[in-house]
Amino acid sequence: MSSWRGVVRELTGAVVVITGAAGGLGSAMARRFAVTGARLALLDIDQAGLDALAAELPGDVFTGQCDITDLGQVETVFAAVLARFGGVDVLVNNAGLTHRSAFADTDPSVLRKVMEVNYFGAVHATKTALASLIERQGAIVTISSVAGFAPLLGRTGYVASKHALQGLFETLRAELRETGVDVTIVAPTFVDTPFRHRTLDGDGSITKHPQSRVGSMLSAEQVAEAVVGAVARRRRFVVLGAVGKLTRFLVRVSPALYEWVMARSLRSELER
Repeated sequence: MSSWRGVVRELTGAVVVITGAAGGLGSAMARRFAVTGARLALLDIDQAGLDALAAELPGDVFTGQCDITDLGQVETVFAAVLARFGGVDVLVNNAGLTHRSAFADTDPSVLRKVMEVNYFGAVHATKTALASLIERQGAIVTISSVAGFAPLLGRTGYVASKHALQGLFETLRAELRETGVDVTIVAPTFVDTPFRHRTLDGDGSITKHPQSRVGSMLSAEQVAEAVVGAVARRRRFVVLGAVGKLTRFLVRVSPALYEWVMARSLRSELER
């Protein structure tokens, strides 16, 4: 086994790139990585949000406005990151989008949009940063979800995108096994951030339908703390929250029981 396994990753001075950095979870991770002394490259389509976040952070911070679904924009902003810092040590694929609507009531354009942000956004960022990550034996972190390994009623497009991420990064981890690059997948359950208030309905508008959930929500700060710890300890896969851990267990031992419990808990998602 290669010698770097089991060695704690030093984050002081590391260049950490976070996509979707202006959002609730992205900004919480930026603050937590800043505490470690990391140098931050914060990417988001929301430049005003990036500016406000950067103003409160200590240390060396770069911001770059970027539509993660546009490969050309991603390549341009990563070129600027490399010019500023010389490389990338940690890439956090965090940018995301969700919907809540029955598949029968969801326009295919909504499913495509969710996949473009969640899956292809991560593909674009990872592909663009990969050479530098290999050169510096860095780390890739992907913010997945319980939806990455379990079905969730009313979220077919979101679940599909997170399952796709799971498959992509588990396979990429195997491909990068001898390079020194760590690949960490983080799967939280429901997180209390503004992300849930920007959820799409089946027609592409912002939904007004109340969100159903199971158990208490995690805070963005709890997830951020777990992400930084997972990077430092070179974890492969982290499930967060009691409901997330129970879901992981049930999906493995009794998928039908999980489906019954989940469908009862989230059935209001299909009511209009």
